[in-house]
Amino acid sequence: MKVYLDNAATTPVRKEVLEEMQPFFSGKFGNSSSLHSFGLEAKEGIEKAREKIASVLGVKPSEIIFTSGATEADNFALKGAAFSARKQGKKHLVTTAIEHHAVLHTAQWLETQGFDVTYLPVDEFGLVTTEQVSGAIRDDTFLVSVMAANNEIGTIQPWSEIAKICSERGVPFHTDAVQAFGRIPLTLDNVDMLSLSAHKIYGPKGTGLLMVKEGVALEPLIHGGGHQRGKRSGTENVAGAAGFAKAVELAEKEREKESKRQRVLRDRLIEGALQIPDSRLNGHPKKRLCNNANFSFSFIEGEALVLRLDERGIAASTGSACSSPNLEPSHVLLALGLKPSEAHGSLRLTLGRHNSAREIDYALEVLSGAVAELRKISPFGKHGG
Repeated sequence: MKVYLDNAATTPVRKEVLEEMQPFFSGKFGNSSSLHSFGLEAKEGIEKAREKIASVLGVKPSEIIFTSGATEADNFALKGAAFSARKQGKKHLVTTAIEHHAVLHTAQWLETQGFDVTYLPVDEFGLVTTEQVSGAIRDDTFLVSVMAANNEIGTIQPWSEIAKICSERGVPFHTDAVQAFGRIPLTLDNVDMLSLSAHKIYGPKGTGLLMVKEGVALEPLIHGGGHQRGKRSGTENVAGAAGFAKAVELAEKEREKESKRQRVLRDRLIEGALQIPDSRLNGHPKKRLCNNANFSFSFIEGEALVLRLDERGIAASTGSACSSPNLEPSHVLLALGLKPSEAHGSLRLTLGRHNSAREIDYALEVLSGAVAELRKISPFGKHGG
């Protein structure tokens, strides 16, 4: 049996999404900036996609900027806000220690450009508090960026309450909602910027967006032809935008029912995995995404466990797919207080719309055996042979 349990890394394109994209590959192939009928046809396609997404998010179509993915969107939010705010003498950014590297590495780069960054610590479950955010805001704070839900451990942040505090303090708020969208409700009343990615919700890779509320000043990252109202130059990916819009519509339409179904499978997975000796659940036990289960198994390496599971047809990961080539322990797990040896023994299993109870039971059976096998040959502790 082949079981895909790495849906936080990417998801397969849905049939309905592919059908929505198909016309723009060769039939309606025009450049959306061209004035002739071919271009106008393409322009209509991308504007319809913008309107559909805006309707789901409850924002204006003009507030949707299409990007190459959420990594670009995160970079755009932080760098664009930073270089715009510097003109007013503001140079302070607030974020958390467990953000996706698209935010963390951007923040670290901004420090080399003369900006100040506060990295808020998290508790043992990966949570920050509204009090922490409020206490970190300064007169020269130009942005607070806190992800809605963590991509590795699934912990859901109090992002809506943090957004309200930022609004009250007059500080723009950005959230990376890549993992959260389609799994939890998103009300964007006090959210100034939001990043999304299509391939996490059964859309195409290479397509993302940054929602930017009217009045938020951003310095463009990409200069050229002044596309997308001068915010992001480059010929628009019409097929990608059309597919993204369909994926967004379907994800929101099915969110409540599918989240409930996945939550049952997730709890089944967690209950079974924690029967394995010397195991622990990482992240908040309750305030977590419906599809995320992250574990640490003592005395073994997570990478070895991923490979052992793959041999038996199960796709899993040790954490973020963007960091998988890096054998350093997860910055998220270290921020929770885990020792490097504990962080190295982590395993992330993330569910999707195709997973079944039968697959979960098979995964648990294989997981238990794989952990036992690896511990027999482990040099790390009491289970070593």
